[in-house]
Order: sequence, then C-alpha cells, then structure tokens
Amino acid sequence: MNNKRTWIEKLGDFISGKGFYLVVLICVAAIALSGYYLVQGVRGGLDETLDQPVSGSAAIRGTPSAAPSAGPSVKPTAPPAAGSAQITAPPSAVPSAAPSIQPQPSAAPAPSAAPAPLVFTWPVKGTIIAGFSAEALAYSETMGDWRTHNGVDIAASLGAQVLSAAAGTVSAVYEDDLMGTVVEIDHGQNGLKSQYANLAAVPTVQVGDEVSTGTVIGSVGQTAASESGRAAHLHYALLKEGYPVNPADYLPEQ
Repeated sequence: MNNKRTWIEKLGDFISGKGFYLVVLICVAAIALSGYYLVQGVRGGLDETLDQPVSGSAAIRGTPSAAPSAGPSVKPTAPPAAGSAQITAPPSAVPSAAPSIQPQPSAAPAPSAAPAPLVFTWPVKGTIIAGFSAEALAYSETMGDWRTHNGVDIAASLGAQVLSAAAGTVSAVYEDDLMGTVVEIDHGQNGLKSQYANLAAVPTVQVGDEVSTGTVIGSVGQTAASESGRAAHLHYALLKEGYPVNPADYLPEQ
C-alpha cells in the first residue's frame, strides 16, 4: 500500500482542520479589497464630475433673508389705497430770522373831479320876438299857418356874433331846409343840448370842438326859410334827453 498522499488530500486535510479559518480570512480580505477599490472608483467619478463646468441656471428655492442693516429699523408704512392721494410733507426747515417788512399803505385813488356846473349866458343880446311853444300852436307869418315853436327867436342885427350858451362839445354842423345853418352843442350834463339856427352860412366851429360859455360859434344870418318873414334874429332851442324845453328857464336875466 502506497503511503504517499497527494497534495489534494493534504489540502483537504488542511482545510478540514485549521485551514478553514485561513480560507475565511482570505475571503474577508478579498471582500475588503473589493470594497476599497469600489469606493475609490466612485470617488474618482465624483471628482471628475466636480471638475466639469456647471451649465444651466441654478435654481434657488426659498426666500433669502435680508441682511440686517446697520441703521435703526424703520417700520414700513402700508401703501395708500387705490384712488387716494397721499402727500408726504417734507421736513420743515428751521426758519431763519428774516427782517419783517411793514406793509406800506397804498395811496388812495384821487376822487374824480365832478364836472363843473353849467353856467348859461345869452347867445345874443336882444329881445325875444317869438317865444317857446312846444305844445300850443302859434301863428307863423312866413308859413301862414299855425304850428309849434320849439325854441325862442332873439332879435339881433345881421352879422352879430353868436356865443355858446354853455360849455360843451360841438356835436353837429349842418344845413336844414327850414331852419338854415344849424350848430348843435352837447353840454354833457343832464342830457342838455343846444341848437343855434338861422346862422350865417359859415360857422366858426366844427364837429368835435370843445367850447366854453361865451365862445363865439358863428354869426346871425338869414338862412332859415321858415322864419324869413321876421326881422333878423337867432333861433335858439334847448333839448333835454331829446325833448325841447323852454330856454328861458335856463338863461339868466338880461
């Protein structure tokens, strides 16, 4: 019988004895070595990924808290409601001591000078040969009929100067078919206007002239066809607001 044993038999005896523990130790070492290389491989892959540039936008979730300011905290005010105007008053500046200005009294407007009262004079010196008759009819020698007479006829010689009975403005100079050459003067007060008729053909004033009491305006003529049957005279009428009044009520005593 052959006493030599094969290596397989020897190995089996070893494993069945103390060799069992050696095999377990080798397995544990192999597992540990495998785990080590596995960890190194994963770490290497992560390092390569971290070395790559980051593409795309990074989304940050959550609202970052505001950094605390160094100054004092100010409580925000609520925004104004829609449609309401909110006015924030600026900080008032400390007024500087300015010199006070005393208001000066304004000069009172000078009262407008009242027009001087009218002073009347006789336009010619003479006797009244035909009086005022605005309502009652009077007989006309020239016309041969009865009619009203809106003025007074004052006897005067031909060519005698005719004066303005009162101050005023010449408002009209014209030729009338019945009363001849006529000058009208507006006295500017109480609605009074004088009419001088039966004048010589060329008066000494024209429209717009300012005259005073006693200013020469023309001379006695014979231009009034309706009164040519009377002696030489001046026909003088006085109107108030367009209506004839008696001139004798305004003329002074001769």
